[in-house]
Amino acid sequence: MKALSEKIYDARKLMKFSRKELAQLVGVTDRSIYAYEKMTVRPRPSVIRKLADVLQVSPLYLDNDDIDDPLYGIERKEYINEAAARLGEKAAKELNFLMERNTAVFAGGDIDQEEKDAFFDALANAYFDCKREAQKRYGRKRKPAAE
Repeated sequence: MKALSEKIYDARKLMKFSRKELAQLVGVTDRSIYAYEKMTVRPRPSVIRKLADVLQVSPLYLDNDDIDDPLYGIERKEYINEAAARLGEKAAKELNFLMERNTAVFAGGDIDQEEKDAFFDALANAYFDCKREAQKRYGRKRKPAAE
């Protein structure tokens, strides 16, 4: 079991990045990288996703001390990034939760990656469709234009 700080440090060393190089690629200061690695400062979810992209690991691996596999949940990364870009951090967290809870569907079976991808595509599309419908139905009411 490794802490976030160790995971960032180890992955950075494996990729042969200096703190400054990693900081530039992620869009933070090298002091921030130092704080994440040495002072156990926790980055925002959007920064964790950027770190995961640059370090070529799963955001779930970085975000959860109990996960030891750097590629755990990597197949969900693009969907979570899309949810964050389209609907914000709360949506990314919700979609990740849904996907995490639905991975039990694969337990004990021999399902190939193509079928898993199709499942995650369908789940993400259903989530985005529901959000779109909710925005149409319950979105903010616009004030009538002043005459």
